[in-house]
Amino acid sequence: MTASLEQLRRCHFAVDLGAARTRVYVKGAGLVVDQPSVAAVNTRTGALIAVGEFAERMTGRTPDYIRVVRPVTGGTVVDIEMAQRMLRHLLGDKVRRTLRRKPRLRAAACTPHNADPLAQRAAIETLVGLGARRVELVDTLIAAAVGCGLPVERPEASMIMVCGAAATEVAVLSLGSIVTAERIRVGGEAVDHAIVQHLRHQHELMLPSQNVRPLQLALSGNGLTSHGPTSTEIHGRDVATGLARSVQVDTAAVRHAIQTPLTAVLDGVGKVLRVCPPDLVADLADRGIMMVGGSALLPGFDQMLRQATGMPVHIAERPDICAVQGVGTMLEGRIQPLELDPLSS
Repeated sequence: MTASLEQLRRCHFAVDLGAARTRVYVKGAGLVVDQPSVAAVNTRTGALIAVGEFAERMTGRTPDYIRVVRPVTGGTVVDIEMAQRMLRHLLGDKVRRTLRRKPRLRAAACTPHNADPLAQRAAIETLVGLGARRVELVDTLIAAAVGCGLPVERPEASMIMVCGAAATEVAVLSLGSIVTAERIRVGGEAVDHAIVQHLRHQHELMLPSQNVRPLQLALSGNGLTSHGPTSTEIHGRDVATGLARSVQVDTAAVRHAIQTPLTAVLDGVGKVLRVCPPDLVADLADRGIMMVGGSALLPGFDQMLRQATGMPVHIAERPDICAVQGVGTMLEGRIQPLELDPLSS
């Protein structure tokens, strides 16, 4: 599925259509778009009202004739037409005019590991609608590994964990290819949902999912350990009366609710290590695991992973944009493949 480096060097721009955010890298200009994958539509006229951050702020606060939609779910385009309209508005007229001047516009798209043919086709159709004559597909795992500086082209093991909003992908890479990988359908959204359900069942408090992030930040830098604050105040709506109410939430109970979905992630890491060749696992004992993706910043997640595996765990410098930066690095030709001289017979 992953295009060759030579094919990617011919591309003019790259798009990472994530479940939470859409990022666009233009060759020679760098990262030009980093916005939430959200659009607000007027259902009466079909007009697009807002995209990106402004549309995300409208979630749950609109009249009935305005609908806030997410055309991308789990890294897969589920509404091609809306995704195209969203991308056009996010790029803006200036960038689109620059791209249209290219005689044969080529694009690259990040897709989840082992994406089915329908998902691949949806990504291609979305970029073709923007004027691309040819679309190259790049595995998100390889792109993220390149973006965070892992030596993926060398004959040594590199382990990466892409913590996305809808899923977590774990892989061991060597010689520029994936040796073994696992996709776990648990991501940042599952953690948010666990917190929302905990507050509903234990405190009879309804909390919109977009307000969960402050609660995670309140868990401090050691969010999944016992060194964080003992309690935090949360505002929401009472389930029975519908009135506004504030409660003091025990953060130890919240930590327990968060750990439940993350257990599946730890199981996925263990499965990848069990099927990985022993020589590569020996390399990983020193190198450890590199965490990328927005959910990698969940407080204390790296410590939890370190305790479960006994391996070093590192978080990339900018974990949220590693995938699109990796594709950009390949577009600019800043990474060279390992060349092997053929043996003479």
